[in-house]
Formats: sequence, structure tokens, C-alpha cells
Amino acid sequence: MSTPLFDRLRSHCQRLRLYRLEAELPTLLEQAAKRDVPYSDFLDELLGLEVRSKAEKHLTMRVSMARFPFQKTLDAFDFKFQPSIDPKVIRELATGRYLESGDNVLLLGPPGVGKTHLAVALGLKACEHGVRVLFTTAAGLIATLGKALAEGRLDERLKILAQPQLLIIDEIGYIPIDRQGANLFFQLVSRRYERGAIILTSNQSLGAWGEVFGDPVIASAILDRLLHHSITVNIRGDSYRLKEKMKAGLLKSKLVATAAGE
Repeated sequence: MSTPLFDRLRSHCQRLRLYRLEAELPTLLEQAAKRDVPYSDFLDELLGLEVRSKAEKHLTMRVSMARFPFQKTLDAFDFKFQPSIDPKVIRELATGRYLESGDNVLLLGPPGVGKTHLAVALGLKACEHGVRVLFTTAAGLIATLGKALAEGRLDERLKILAQPQLLIIDEIGYIPIDRQGANLFFQLVSRRYERGAIILTSNQSLGAWGEVFGDPVIASAILDRLLHHSITVNIRGDSYRLKEKMKAGLLKSKLVATAAGE
């Protein structure tokens, strides 16, 4: 199809950056002619197509910028395997209302119970709500802040980490944090306090955070800010990874119970 009118329509699409509409214009015009639809309905279809296309593009960009280690959804989470979790609490978090008030979410439990899965799934939901998200491990975060401190760029880095409406920090407690790291972590939490939400995952109870951060005073100050506006989800159950190995016959149930701390 190539007529002066069609060429003008394509040119208009290009100038207005309606790229999806431009790509499908021949098919859309042909379908409209066959159906003899009202002008308003046809215009609604055209604009709706472009809106959906741009929304999908922006979502893809937000997910990419979030730097998730993988993509897992809440639909893929086995709540029956972890009965200690109230699905209603997770579904409420999925609405994103906690983000509006900058509430924090603490996902606590032993290794392998699905903390990171839930954190990523909630992060993906936040991206769907149009929220800017950033995912990092605790070890990676401390290393980044330590490097910025050594290079005299700490304030710059803290400003960058304060920008996402949701910051996800995974695996607190797996690796000990020295005093400098604890101070840097405190500065980040203080910078985001009541400004942006944080989702944290930890294999340690809150009472053990004094040992995790190597200083009970700093740990208390961190928790004071994190818990002021927060939702805590305690997960008590078996490891998904060990469950899969049991199914494959690689582990005996007694070993699984031992690994889960029973």
C-alpha cells in the first residue's frame, strides 16, 4: 500500500513516535475497511494499541533497570509448601500500597524458603505499577558503598541509591558486615527513611542483627528506622531446593530436617 495519503499517515506516525501504530497501519486500515467501524471506534483502537505498546516497552525497561537476578512471579510461588506465610499479606503487598507510604518489608527465614523469590516477585509487581526498582545483594551493596567512600563519591552514590521508589536488598546475614560496612548501611537506610520503601531478606532473626553488623548500637539504629513503618513476614518451613533434591532421591528426609534446623 503506497498512496499520498498513506505516506502522510506514516509520516505523522513517525513524527509523533507512534512506532507500533506505523508498523501495523496497513493491516489496521484494511481491517477497518472490511468492518466498516465508526471513526471513534477506529481511533480508540489505534490509540489503545499505541498506549499498550508504550506501556509494555516502559515495563520492559523498568525490569531491565531493576537488575533482578531472575524473574519469578507470585503465581509461581508455592504457598502450600510454606503454610507459615499468609497469602493475603503477600497479595496486599502486591497491590503496591505500601510503596505510597514508603513502608519497608522484611522477609525473614532460613535459607531456601523462598525469600528471594518473593522479593523479586514483589519487585516485578512494583515495576508493573510504574515504580522504579533496584535489586542488590547486601554484599554487593556494601562493596559498592565502600568503593564509593574510598573514591570520595559516597554522597553521590547514596543519592543514586535513594532515587528508586523501591530498593530490594537480598541476603542480609549470610556474610558478616564489618563496622565500616555497618555505618555505610546505616547511612543508606537513613537517607531513604520515610522517602522510599526497602524490601529486605535475611536468614537471621532481628535479634541477631547485632552480630550481623558487628555492633549492637548500629544494628539497633538501623532497625529503629526500618521497623518504624514496616511489614515483617516470618517464614518457617523447609527449603525448596532440598525438597527438589529429595524428590530426585539425592537426600533423605532426615538430612532435610537437619538442614532446616529441626
